[in-house]
Amino acid sequence: MKWSVHQLQKLRHKGLNLDETIDVSQLKERNKEIREVSPIKVTGRVDFGTNRYTFHLTITGYLILPCVRTLVDVKYPLSITTTETFFTTSEWKSEDENFHILEGDVLDLTPVIEEIILAEIPLQVFAEDTEGKETAPTSGTDWEVREHVEKEQKIDPRLAGLAKFFDKKDN
Repeated sequence: MKWSVHQLQKLRHKGLNLDETIDVSQLKERNKEIREVSPIKVTGRVDFGTNRYTFHLTITGYLILPCVRTLVDVKYPLSITTTETFFTTSEWKSEDENFHILEGDVLDLTPVIEEIILAEIPLQVFAEDTEGKETAPTSGTDWEVREHVEKEQKIDPRLAGLAKFFDKKDN
């Protein structure tokens, strides 16, 4: 998804609507938690200004991420709506937080889409149903996963007398 500034200027009066599918499988190299990336569908439109191009985008697809409990594959759907503004000069005036300054004569939208997807990845993903799937081991040599069990609170024998202090009735 690249355009030269000259191409964008030609499209100014006609308008530019986006409906493309892109491959961002290189995200697996940037984030090792990502096991698989579907083809990403990018739809939207472009608004043209004097020194800016504003992209109103909807990004859809899915990622395969590991469950934090069991390490099974979890399909994490993506549906991101964003507005990205590109300025052709360093003199920008925008309240929009999502702005970029073009360096050179080419506007490449793919790296921006990759960053948006990486920012949407949650810290933890949980699998809904792990029955019948291979999960992370629950035991090994000299270790095993145990459920948290409440232990009966033991009182230090040196402080046993203090524990009885509050049991006495106030006189």
